[in-house]
Amino acid sequence: MPERSPFRVAAIQAAPVPDDPDAGLERLADLVSDAARNGAALVACGETFLPGYPAWIDSCPGALTWDNPETKRVYAAYRRASVSVPGPAHDRLKSIASDHGVVLVVGVSERVDDGPGQGSLYNSLLTYDTDGRLANHHRKLVPTFTERCVWGHGDQAGLRSVGTAVGKVSALVCWEHWMPLPRQALHEQGETVHIAVWPTVHEKHQIASRHYAFEGRTHVIAVGQIQRAGTHLPAGWARMEGVGEGDLLLSGGSCVIGPDGSFLSDPVFDEETIVYAEVDPRRAEEEAMTLDVTGHYHRTELFEFRVRASPRPTHE
Repeated sequence: MPERSPFRVAAIQAAPVPDDPDAGLERLADLVSDAARNGAALVACGETFLPGYPAWIDSCPGALTWDNPETKRVYAAYRRASVSVPGPAHDRLKSIASDHGVVLVVGVSERVDDGPGQGSLYNSLLTYDTDGRLANHHRKLVPTFTERCVWGHGDQAGLRSVGTAVGKVSALVCWEHWMPLPRQALHEQGETVHIAVWPTVHEKHQIASRHYAFEGRTHVIAVGQIQRAGTHLPAGWARMEGVGEGDLLLSGGSCVIGPDGSFLSDPVFDEETIVYAEVDPRRAEEEAMTLDVTGHYHRTELFEFRVRASPRPTHE
């Protein structure tokens, strides 16, 4: 088995630009440039960083009442700001990865512009290799609770651990980390690094991310973002009691976790930053001695596991 060298990873913990998609892309480009200058070979950002997590679904009482004209207006604006694959934003993301020579994992709200599913939105993760190739396109399998009013159900086509310049990279969105079968599907494909994206990585999300690392014997980058009420809630809408203009709706918590479940970089809250850590693939090989859910802890003579394949109609 060839020896794999350590490399640096970066978790971008920043505030999206919800009302200006082009500015959001350029903000991401600047942050990726900073991370690359600081030696990062793999860069990840949080759940639906482009164009931002729709925090109004939970932070504005009455927003999801039936036939609310203001909600329809806000949803339509969010849909227009979402990323189409293929499309101009997708092309820009490809160039950001290739220009800086990094593996880039980006959380986006994805809009389907034509063909099957036209008009739908998905909570998606796009993984680009260092040459700008779209290595994987994952759609969140089950949007969580109120999210189902915004995004549709994903599929298994992106449930993959893909080869990149830094090794095999996998990724899941938020509560997918509490779904045992998707976790096992990725573990069985092998993972050098797993990206766990969340709106914010509070304690329970850290527990799920650390469990994933321990279970899969892999490194995990858990990424959240920063959002303040004054920027990310529609102007004039009623807010949850006690939520002020400058209050944080999403407070970060990004961290990097080793294959034994311990923190390589501790969670950082309440500030925009880039969290870095060194990943040594040999650590996973060491930890596999005690637990290997795809090997000696699998017991294939007792259990059978498979993912039902159904190709996604695509125009990529």
